[in-house]
Amino acid sequence: MGGDFGPPALVAGSVMALREYPRIEKLFLVGDSPKIEAELKKHACNDGRVEIVHSTQVVEMSDKPVESVRRKKDSSISRAVDLVKHGSADAVVSAGHTGAAVASTTIKLRTLPGVERPGIASVIPTESNLFVLIDAGANIDAKPMHLLQYGIMGSVYSRHVLGFENPCVGLMSIGEEDVKGSEFTREVFKMLKESQLNFRGNIEGHDLFAHPVEVVVCDGFVGNVILKTCESVGDAVFKWLKHELMKTKVRMAGAYLAQGAFRTIKKKVNYETYGGSPLLGVNGICIIAHGASTPLAIKNALRVAAESIEHEVNPHIVEEIRRYNETTAPLEPAIP
Repeated sequence: MGGDFGPPALVAGSVMALREYPRIEKLFLVGDSPKIEAELKKHACNDGRVEIVHSTQVVEMSDKPVESVRRKKDSSISRAVDLVKHGSADAVVSAGHTGAAVASTTIKLRTLPGVERPGIASVIPTESNLFVLIDAGANIDAKPMHLLQYGIMGSVYSRHVLGFENPCVGLMSIGEEDVKGSEFTREVFKMLKESQLNFRGNIEGHDLFAHPVEVVVCDGFVGNVILKTCESVGDAVFKWLKHELMKTKVRMAGAYLAQGAFRTIKKKVNYETYGGSPLLGVNGICIIAHGASTPLAIKNALRVAAESIEHEVNPHIVEEIRRYNETTAPLEPAIP
């Protein structure tokens, strides 16, 4: 029931996913049953894999995340997370209130063994690769250990889902030198450097696309600002281009000849292509979709959920966190 467009976009995207991904064994649509049934009827969908789970409440954008979990126990996001908690579903996908999705999954599913705080991992394209931005908005009051774990979890996702054999990790700061940044980022720098991650060091804003790494580590406040800035700049550039190219017939002719290149770039930077961002660190799979998700974006968010399950992201995270804790644990004092 969440997202800017509610059931019409989410049901349409779900139908697209069911028709394209036969590996989805069952799909629960959680929310107002009559509205969901009406949307399924529009798409002539009578797929036996669909099961509607009725809920009577909706988390509004004005609701506080933790309070929404406690006071709206019959909201669509709470009921969806309950399905994962009780083993009926393997993943939950939400385009609604991000804070409520994070709070609901963290409270109901808890975090994976050894993980202190979950982080949203958003995949962002560059000219030569894709990088994972973590945390993109789950935890704005982070501690150094949280960011160290984001680096580990982001590397796991980059390696096992995106296919980068030895992901390079960068810490978002205001300068490349070790001494640059706040006391907080300097402490994180030290922890990342002492870890077994492929840590390149500090990176600045211009490095994101000019000298990209595979994993960008930051707290949720900085990450969310970066994510939304990237989205708005991309939209603005295409609008500027369209405006300038329409000014003369010569430019219009050139644009017509280059339309293939424009389509390729637009597809590459379109959030719909990437679907949603996994909330890494919770004891289950949770995909945070864009609030303005179109049916195509929802279809791809469901694909991302399936990939996270198939690539066993969570077991790999647990193993990497365990390995880090074992290698950094203090030695037991010798018995006299």
